[in-house]
Amino acid sequence: MSKRVLVTGGAGFIGSHVAEAYLADGWQVTVVDNLSTGKRRNVPEAAEFVELDVRDDSLRGIFEERGGFELINHHAAQIDVRTSVAQPRFDADINLGGLLNVLESGREFGARRVVFVSSGGVVYGDAEERPIPETAPKRPESPYGVSKLASEYYLRCFQLLHDLDYVALRYSNVYGPRQDPHGEAGVVAIFSNRIIAGEPLTIFGDGEQTRDYVYVGDVVEANMVVSKAEFDVGDDSLDARAFNVGTGIETSVVRLAAILMQAAGVEVELEHAPARAGELKWNSLNCEKLRALGWEAAVDLSEGLQRTYQWIAGQAT
Repeated sequence: MSKRVLVTGGAGFIGSHVAEAYLADGWQVTVVDNLSTGKRRNVPEAAEFVELDVRDDSLRGIFEERGGFELINHHAAQIDVRTSVAQPRFDADINLGGLLNVLESGREFGARRVVFVSSGGVVYGDAEERPIPETAPKRPESPYGVSKLASEYYLRCFQLLHDLDYVALRYSNVYGPRQDPHGEAGVVAIFSNRIIAGEPLTIFGDGEQTRDYVYVGDVVEANMVVSKAEFDVGDDSLDARAFNVGTGIETSVVRLAAILMQAAGVEVELEHAPARAGELKWNSLNCEKLRALGWEAAVDLSEGLQRTYQWIAGQAT
């Protein structure tokens, strides 16, 4: 097969950067996105774009018309935890139904590997070990977390039954240019927009809750590494094909706000609001497995937030 890759969700924040990287590496890229949250302007000009929901039956035709794809990179998903709590069937329909539609088409038309976006926060829940390794107990506390973990089990099943190779990337909190103010890492975009407007930043609880913020460029590099890597086929455990993608560094919300204000050269007030029920107190990921493949988180938080703030400020002008 030729170097053809399908990127679902490729009009979104992370998926569009991944599509660009595949193009730069000489791949023929097809992007499928229903534009529910993604933006057409994010799709690289050299990529073929198909506006389509991954749950649609006509997805099979995309594979058939192009003779299949060697690689599938599956970023399309419902990513809002609160939406999953309010509408668990909707969450499962997209995250599980959409995945199965992609896998069935990939299996039928000879895909070599699926790179799947999982979560390094919600699949573990309140883990006891920090930074969290891939082998930590899985304790999802939301329908979104359940759907991501179930997706990994479906992928493992398709590998065992149909020899469809896969890798699951368990992202921490990704930030960077093109980011929308959604999800936990969306706080970077929310704070940036409020700093630009000279408005106070809302801190829930005491602001000492921590997250592992990883720059989108480093996440893209992780996708490229696992797209090409060779793996031990003898280990069929769930965690064997899972890789955390983060920095292993915890950053509190108040620290994040301070670094962003420093990047902007502007100070605004901090307003505290009641803590949100069920919010994880801390999160950071152990990424030694991915580092063993030659990957490294190269962009530190100060530099990454500087790049991100400048991009968001540029969009606001």
